[in-house]
Amino acid sequence: MTVPTVSETLVRVNYSETDQMGVAYHARYLVWLDIARTEHLRLCGASYRDLESTGLRLAVSEVAVRYRQPARFDDRVRIRCWVREVGSRRITFGYALEHADDGRLLATARVALLALDRSMALSRLPAEVRGLFRPVADPVPLGLRGASADE
Repeated sequence: MTVPTVSETLVRVNYSETDQMGVAYHARYLVWLDIARTEHLRLCGASYRDLESTGLRLAVSEVAVRYRQPARFDDRVRIRCWVREVGSRRITFGYALEHADDGRLLATARVALLALDRSMALSRLPAEVRGLFRPVADPVPLGLRGASADE
């Protein structure tokens, strides 16, 4: 199995996700990030369901999103997802959300997850889980405060 370094997931903005201004509500982006991360994990060989069956929980500890241009009703949004860092207790993902039809960059994001055990105590990522992920350099500058030293 070839493990992707950057995965792509498509979502379509539905009417219920838009606000009174006709743009995708800002909190919906967090749902889209979760969808993309879940798919990225699956492509790497580790579904959330499989990880949780072993007692491992991945809890969001940090989120940063930079909104650049609005997504609107019926737009197709491509979410590129990749692993930025893998530590002993934390995995950090990067994201680029783009208009699927014209390539406009809509948003960038970073999400860090901590490893927890069944009792929800901080834990270490098992070596076999850490080995599934290949951190890569950001394919697009995230433009997020604290994202990296060079941004």
